[in-house]
Amino acid sequence: DIPPVDYPTLPATAADANGFVPRGWRIEQRLDGDLNADRRADLVLVLRQQDPRNVLEHDGMGISPLDSNPRLLAIAWARPDGTYALAAQNHQLIPRHEYPNLSDVFEDGAGGVSIVRGTLQVGLYAFSNAGSWATGSTRFTFRWQHDAFALIGYDDDSMMRNSGQTESVSINYATAKVRRASGSIETDGEQVRWEKLVSKKRWTLDSIGEGAAFNPLP
Repeated sequence: DIPPVDYPTLPATAADANGFVPRGWRIEQRLDGDLNADRRADLVLVLRQQDPRNVLEHDGMGISPLDSNPRLLAIAWARPDGTYALAAQNHQLIPRHEYPNLSDVFEDGAGGVSIVRGTLQVGLYAFSNAGSWATGSTRFTFRWQHDAFALIGYDDDSMMRNSGQTESVSINYATAKVRRASGSIETDGEQVRWEKLVSKKRWTLDSIGEGAAFNPLP
């Protein structure tokens, strides 16, 4: 069984990035960039626990040992005096690696976080070595507005490895437009159709829940 985890509460302020790292955790990814349009380089951290009890050996199919150590996403504002103030922390969006037949969502650099034109992007990779032919990636794009990291974009691309069929869904929550495309890796063209986003529901970093289970079109 996957051991339970007590997630830490990060400090409200810190002198530097290391000041946000709890004991038994490490910085897996660090980014610096302006996320609130104040022309200061804010801080984005992906923290990962380093507990050997979460690294599990097993005799079944898939990855062994399985590193189920969880991740925690942290964002901190840069302050004029050079210190940082915590803006958000979230341990749900980036799924914990709990199933040995599935890849880690950050495997081989296919997933991870990035800062693009003042937005925060979180990418999750999906690959199954048993039980499914599907592989793909999902990207969430957030912008700081109305005192929250609002989800403004969602992009999901998938492919069936046995047939080569591809599908993608791209949602712009600001314009309420949905782009769907289907095709094949064997041909250059794809069928594209546009839809209006009917639902008025909007999400933030805190309301999405687990990224792999998120339904963008309820």
